[in-house]
Amino acid sequence: MKTIAIQGVAGAYHEIAAREYFKEQEENDIDILPCNNFKDVILAVKREPNLLGIMAIENTIAGSLLQNHELIRESNLSVIGEQKIRISHVLAALPEDSLETITEVNSHPIALMQCADYLNTLPHVKIVEESDTASSARMIAEKQQKGHAAICSRYAAELYGLKILKEGIETNKRNFTRFLLLANQWLADDMLKDSEINKSSVVFTLPHTEGSLSKVLIILSFYDVNLTKIQSLPIIGREWEYLFYVDLTFKSLLKYKQGLDAIRPLTRDFRILGEYKEKN
Repeated sequence: MKTIAIQGVAGAYHEIAAREYFKEQEENDIDILPCNNFKDVILAVKREPNLLGIMAIENTIAGSLLQNHELIRESNLSVIGEQKIRISHVLAALPEDSLETITEVNSHPIALMQCADYLNTLPHVKIVEESDTASSARMIAEKQQKGHAAICSRYAAELYGLKILKEGIETNKRNFTRFLLLANQWLADDMLKDSEINKSSVVFTLPHTEGSLSKVLIILSFYDVNLTKIQSLPIIGREWEYLFYVDLTFKSLLKYKQGLDAIRPLTRDFRILGEYKEKN
């Protein structure tokens, strides 16, 4: 059995993503280690060599989680896979409650934002921000908070025995989050030894010269390496210099390796964060 460190409690979207990732594998029975925040996820994986971690990295509505890019880079952990899931929220409450009896809605600020249009139809309801969607559901169940409802996943609502008052309350139905699976280097090597590698996440800096980024992109294109994402972050203490986090996909592992060899002399602090199989 594999144990996965997640941000949040049981029923969180991170757990859903972890279970989805391992669903198609032979050893699909997993255990969850809840963590208070993303930094604790990193610390847990570094502390326990056999532990895996999963972290959200971008959302189609909220954009990139910039803090998580930096946490992964600084951790020296390896990215060994990705999982994309659709985020669909429900409104859930105690079995005896109904839409008419709800006076307060609790959830993570992002989830509340994603359900703003629906919440506008409940003008009499107080909106309260909490640390997590699933923990909001657990709190209502454990404290038997009548009149309270949580915005969470269907899975979390069912896990904590809540009644679903309304499904699909997110404003944008094209709401997807991409998660990265993390491991210590030796475990990453073992898990990926027979895998089909066709995607990588890399990070580098560039000299502050004209056309430095375009030269890198032209070379990657020459070697048939496709850039699927680029995220720049300022380097603290080095004015007007940036870290570039780049996701690459490729069909030929050899040409990909040749492309990386070609761009390395043009970059600084180049590092491969992980090489893994793309999930569609």
